[in-house]
Amino acid sequence: MNILILGSGGREHALAWKLAQSKKVSSVFIGPGNAGTAAIGINIPLNPENFEEVKKAVLENKIKMVIVGPEAPLVTGIHDFFINDKILKNIPVIGPDKSAARLEGSKDFAKAFLTRHKIPTALYKSFDKSTVKEASVFLKTLNPPYVIKADGLAAGKGVLIVNDLLDAENEVNAMLAGKFGSAGQKVVIEQFLKGIELSVFIITDGSSYKLLPEAKDYKKIGAGDTGLNTGGMGAVSPVPFADTGFMKKVSERIIDPTIKGLSEEGILYKGFIFFGLINVNGDPYVIEYNARLGDPESEAIIPRIKSDLFELIEGVAEGNLAEKNLEIDDRFVTTIMLASGGYPGHYEKGKEIFGLWLPRDCVVFHAGTKMSDNKIVTSGGRVLAVSAWGKTMNEALVSSYRNASLLSFEDMYYRMDIGFDL
Repeated sequence: MNILILGSGGREHALAWKLAQSKKVSSVFIGPGNAGTAAIGINIPLNPENFEEVKKAVLENKIKMVIVGPEAPLVTGIHDFFINDKILKNIPVIGPDKSAARLEGSKDFAKAFLTRHKIPTALYKSFDKSTVKEASVFLKTLNPPYVIKADGLAAGKGVLIVNDLLDAENEVNAMLAGKFGSAGQKVVIEQFLKGIELSVFIITDGSSYKLLPEAKDYKKIGAGDTGLNTGGMGAVSPVPFADTGFMKKVSERIIDPTIKGLSEEGILYKGFIFFGLINVNGDPYVIEYNARLGDPESEAIIPRIKSDLFELIEGVAEGNLAEKNLEIDDRFVTTIMLASGGYPGHYEKGKEIFGLWLPRDCVVFHAGTKMSDNKIVTSGGRVLAVSAWGKTMNEALVSSYRNASLLSFEDMYYRMDIGFDL
């Protein structure tokens, strides 16, 4: 079977790397992909948000299944586009339809869903321009810091944590005035929860699900979780505090009610669900839902899947996921993200990458790379993800950092403290 993975980052490289190992997969196409995916599959120059371009690629390359990496095509309705197209309707799209993708596409929808189904989450209220004065009243009922979220997709920048009340009021006004474009037409303000975060993932066919490995990612650019937010500077899987007892609470209080709630609301969800959780004194709370796998978490959790990942994806498409086998490697995987100097602010692209042939006993996933004049060069803020296995977290980290040190490009930067807080 020919499959098409939409996206161009480390998550998509990890998916392509794993799915290319399946005996059931003939060829892996990646659109648009990167220099890493080009080594294991066939890159197609397309925009995942241009559905006509996707359709053309699917028909020209006899694609029989589409796996959606990033959130934007899901939220804008690529699944619905396929279902409503006479030629494409029988080609499965792994990723929720537009209605189900609102779990990520609208913070307001997600929080209301969590509340309706009594799933643990922070106290919240939503506001638009017509109720902006009430936002100030609600902020005054909360203790700082204040969590302010743009309702829609804002490329990972739409969540702010503000310590000062006046600053919080100003940020609400700025969002509603267009700071994040249409994503901020509605603003969600919520209570700050103090604890340690983790990411939990499932794959579901709409009725049953399989629990994938969990991970903890590191969002801040600086050591000790300081500085600006990024797309993620590293990840660790498994998460030491997510023991059997904690994960039982996650399943019973969060995952099961989510699947039941979607079903009760007539939403058929087919694909991955990412639960952004926080452990507050041993109890899990939902911070957010995502309608796809995380990045860089994918680069840590996919190498821990020992069984055929395509079997699970096929189970989603056919609606018989419960019959499929999932085997998890009990070793740790740690991922170190190598970034361009200046990221997440201004950074330069086109820097030649050296040493890609040197790493051993690890996988180097490409996040922001491309081929240029027969050289592999940087093309993004996050460039490479170095993922290594180990019997202990420390053993995996030693391998990840040793291999990261063998790679280089001008102004390369990576955090030196991934996993240290665990």
